[in-house]
Amino acid sequence: MSSFNVQLKRVIDDSYEIEIGRNLFKKLAADIRNGIISNVSKIAILTDSVVKEIYGEQMLDELRQNNLRSELFVVQSGESNKTRESKAKIEDQMLEKGFGRDSCLIALGGGMVSDLGGFIASTFCRGIPYINYSTTLLSAADASVGGKTAVNTPVATNLIGNFYQPSKVYIDLSTWSSLPVREFRSGLAETIKHACMADREFFEYLEMNIDKVISNGELVLDPSDCEHIAFKNCEIKYRVVEKDERETNLRQILNLGHTAGRALEALSNYTLLHGEAVAVGISIQARLAQRLGFIDLEEERRINSLLERAGFIIKIPHSIEINSLVKKMYTDKKVRQGEIRFVFMNGIGSVKQFDDGSYSTPIKEEIIIDVLRELAQTSR
Repeated sequence: MSSFNVQLKRVIDDSYEIEIGRNLFKKLAADIRNGIISNVSKIAILTDSVVKEIYGEQMLDELRQNNLRSELFVVQSGESNKTRESKAKIEDQMLEKGFGRDSCLIALGGGMVSDLGGFIASTFCRGIPYINYSTTLLSAADASVGGKTAVNTPVATNLIGNFYQPSKVYIDLSTWSSLPVREFRSGLAETIKHACMADREFFEYLEMNIDKVISNGELVLDPSDCEHIAFKNCEIKYRVVEKDERETNLRQILNLGHTAGRALEALSNYTLLHGEAVAVGISIQARLAQRLGFIDLEEERRINSLLERAGFIIKIPHSIEINSLVKKMYTDKKVRQGEIRFVFMNGIGSVKQFDDGSYSTPIKEEIIIDVLRELAQTSR
């Protein structure tokens, strides 16, 4: 018997730039012409059926006018279409159009498109470069930093995926004005989450300025405040990802509110937008945190007040049974040894690190059910 030791040690620099601005299509085309991605002869623009009508053809025209060989690929809009089937369909279309290893992919749209596009790029021809072009606050807040790519399955969201970093991210603030109020608000949930977990000063800023971006169910979108919110989202998430790119521990804190939120999103058959479900999840987490002594009643009130001022309904929908919600939480990716785990604030602006060094902790099912029933009674 013999053996052979294969040593494949590598040092990889996955750094990239996030550009925040307005009307960035020309800048994108110029960057590609100037070699932001090398050895690329064909560009696949992936977008959804809604964004296609607003920006898809516009981007395609801009790239072609710059002599960049480009094709548009479209997936039906909605989180329910972020599936393995959609991924395979787009891959087959790319292959039919002659795309190969000398290709790159531009994910034009929101979080669903960036998740799906990044996953396709990570596996197509064993990996091609890709660019995120964000058109929503949600993708700017959640998908622009970190390189998480994934699809959903009937069992759970985002459990099939990869870590794959983009070559560059463009956050186009001019596109926010075309968003429906619900879509914009969905991104505010991730923004509030970032403030809750990592930046008390930013939380206080949002308390003072939330009406400058959304007020009484209408978009306001003050340019200065929009740019500040985009920048702070990137900055806060970067501080976490640079220390724990592969989510071995610290990066769990980005799942604040997501244990219940992701379960609600799936159980609603995605009639709840991601941010709408996460907002309820943040409120559930806050009540649990208050009961466990990690935050006080006044902090819980402030968190719920900010969510409500942003326009969220922080109630568990009557159509979702509490026992079903708890059962769905067992599909969360933080579950270990059959126990549901939560990330908790340790006061507004920080997170709790537990005695074992972890940033999440198991919570007994009966405690979760008790809190959910309490919240359900309060909301009636």
